[in-house]
Amino acid sequence: MPPRGGRAHNGIVIYSKRKRSTAVKSGFYRFESMRSPRNTIYGSGDGEFIRLRDEFGTVWRGQAERLSDESIHFRFRNEHGRTISGVSDSWGVVLRDEKGNTWRGFVD
Repeated sequence: MPPRGGRAHNGIVIYSKRKRSTAVKSGFYRFESMRSPRNTIYGSGDGEFIRLRDEFGTVWRGQAERLSDESIHFRFRNEHGRTISGVSDSWGVVLRDEKGNTWRGFVD
């Protein structure tokens, strides 16, 4: 039986790296404001590209980028040039805008 991570071929063990998925999962995004749970941002994403809408109807377009430490960095921009960015952690996603407003949420 070959060692873990390798395969035997005529008595010779050939090692190969395990492939890790670098793609960001698609799904539904939902974030609640830390100031008021009624203020939400929600939308869907297909891989790295995400489209969100806030409670005022503003559309936020952005992307997700997987970092080397397996966390994901999010960046969004609306049509007025405002930005929201954040990272994922083991509990969910935290986003913050340039005014210091914070949203916490998840990807379903």
